[in-house]
Amino acid sequence: MTLIVSLFLALQAPVALPAPHDAAAQDWRAIPDDEVMIMRLPGDRTVVVRLAAALAPAHVANIRRLIAAGWWNGETVYRVQENWVAQWGDATEKRALPSGVAASVAPEFEIARFAPAQRLMRADTHSAASGITADGWPVASDRQGHAWLTHCYGTVGVARDEPPTSGSGAELFTPIGQSARRLDRNYAVVGRVIEGMQYLSALPRGPAPMGVIADPGARTPILAVTLASDLPADMRPRFQYRAADNVRFAALIHHRENPPAPTIGSGGADVCEIPLEVRRTP
Repeated sequence: MTLIVSLFLALQAPVALPAPHDAAAQDWRAIPDDEVMIMRLPGDRTVVVRLAAALAPAHVANIRRLIAAGWWNGETVYRVQENWVAQWGDATEKRALPSGVAASVAPEFEIARFAPAQRLMRADTHSAASGITADGWPVASDRQGHAWLTHCYGTVGVARDEPPTSGSGAELFTPIGQSARRLDRNYAVVGRVIEGMQYLSALPRGPAPMGVIADPGARTPILAVTLASDLPADMRPRFQYRAADNVRFAALIHHRENPPAPTIGSGGADVCEIPLEVRRTP
């Protein structure tokens, strides 16, 4: 009798339904293995970057050549500035680049066009319009024909000197605090950290101006950087991104712009506040 009663009560219990903004199975799409950059740090720490191959093709091609040449193997994270960025590569910024790697890459500060799958309700202080592309990249526009990838927490940019063509991709950085939107259209965005961001954001801050770590022994070593596509097939970490070209992602943005009570919303959101979900392939 007890078992029958228990089954009856279980059947009467409310079923937890997914929220309108939850992802459906068809929303998860594979990230190509050759767009997955894996950086290994000491202590079994791994940082994974999704490369923006379609939006910054020249820089990503150079980065792939740098990976193939082992450029970052044995280099360091040599700059960690509080509420700003972590930067890695050659601390001297004078090391000769490997053969076949372009020392000068045409600036890719902008993308071909502003074509988000979902647009945000309001303009912000850095753009007239912004949104998320179908394949999960934050973009913005001034509505005058210019469009660009935005510098949000975890995006990966190309460090450079004053000349716009001085960034080869040999030195990279990621915002570790506030979004760095003032860098939009001034530095090329080449990717986004999709796993292990906590390892970069938690590094000790550099004591020198701009967070530079002058003492080589205090810098975080980089053990190796590889592409997932260069690993044996059974050893590759595989990832999926959540696509934005569907009503569920539109509902997610609406929920972020208009949160339910008791949270007080403003009827808008910054593009860097929209969660861009990535998961390991089940």
